[in-house]
Amino acid sequence: MNHRIPDSASLEQLFAGYTSTTKAFECMFCDASTKKGHVYQLGTDLVEAEIALKSHIEAVHGSTFHALLALGKKGTGLSDTQRTLLGYFFDGLPDREIQPLAGGVSLSTIRNHRFVLREKARQAKVFLALMALLESSHQDPGSRFIEIPGLKSADDERFAITRAEFRKIIRTTFPEGSDGKMSRFPRKQKHKVAVMVEILKRFDATKRYTQREVNEILATASEDYTTLCRYMVDYGFLGRTRDGAEYWVQ
Repeated sequence: MNHRIPDSASLEQLFAGYTSTTKAFECMFCDASTKKGHVYQLGTDLVEAEIALKSHIEAVHGSTFHALLALGKKGTGLSDTQRTLLGYFFDGLPDREIQPLAGGVSLSTIRNHRFVLREKARQAKVFLALMALLESSHQDPGSRFIEIPGLKSADDERFAITRAEFRKIIRTTFPEGSDGKMSRFPRKQKHKVAVMVEILKRFDATKRYTQREVNEILATASEDYTTLCRYMVDYGFLGRTRDGAEYWVQ
């Protein structure tokens, strides 16, 4: 399953294919990461963490370009044909070599695709400018969507939660305050997600936890911490090893 590129990702991060935290470099396309200050074996050489992460992207995802293409139509906004042709263009194939690979379409069709893709690039720049201006406008802050970290179903519009909705759900579910216990675990999917986003704040994203430590933290939110833990893992907020010995924030 493809990772969802976070809304906060910058163009520079998309170019690189990874993000940098205070302690690690993290792949944008899978759970791989390297710890800053550590050295890694790369063939016969020892390399720094950032180089090791770049090598991972090349070895596992082909390249940042191919990893971005693999996000599919939902992630790129491009059709299957456009993504396929972009791959050929990236590989430097001339139109005559692309022609049989593309099912024997005419050279003019391939040239037209090149033109359309350049137009989409121009339009994308305009769209980015429009959205940046919108974000800086005087729109109601409560109408903006919250970012949902680690959620496997984050591309599902059913889980689009505005800030106003989020505040209301948290107030209703945590009557004693957001750091207290839930009155009950919500039934609606959107409400479940909002509650887990709030509970995730009780974890340190830089730390690895034992099962016991996770239970202790979740017990501050619900007596049924076992069920809550299962949801946190199933929805991709918490990762864990196969044996359940270690947990971490996704």
